[in-house]
Amino acid sequence: MQIESKFVYLNMETETFSTHSEEETVELGKRFAERLRSGDVVLFYGELGAGKTEFIKGICRYFAVEEIVTSPTFTLMNQYAGHGSDNNIAIYHVDLYRIKTKQELDEIGFEDCLFAHDAIKLVEWAENANGIVKFSNYTVKIRADFDDENERLIEINSHGAM
Repeated sequence: MQIESKFVYLNMETETFSTHSEEETVELGKRFAERLRSGDVVLFYGELGAGKTEFIKGICRYFAVEEIVTSPTFTLMNQYAGHGSDNNIAIYHVDLYRIKTKQELDEIGFEDCLFAHDAIKLVEWAENANGIVKFSNYTVKIRADFDDENERLIEINSHGAM
């Protein structure tokens, strides 16, 4: 399986890819995970069913997470035990789809999660963070509104990371 870049890189901080199946989206997530380090925050944007969780499954696969990776739509936050090249790493998978207020974010300990330097934080529906997120290492935007129902356009932006 080969994932090809559909567009020329816009600059050194933005990469745009096109995938054509769930497996390719997972594989791209796995390749992306190679650059992640403990403390990183990754914000995900995209409509319902765009493929955010599939991309995150790839990240978790790279870190050899043994648990089944699912979207924490109702639990709001899942924590996975990953294994990096040097040591174990915690991965927080947060889904803010149902969040409406800052108070709800406080109730789930979202700010504490963001400041956990010993974990990678993956935040779906980041637009619902009510301005709490002041910094992220990466943003991943996924679009799925094409004639081919399996096609995804995935834009990865780095923000001083690497």
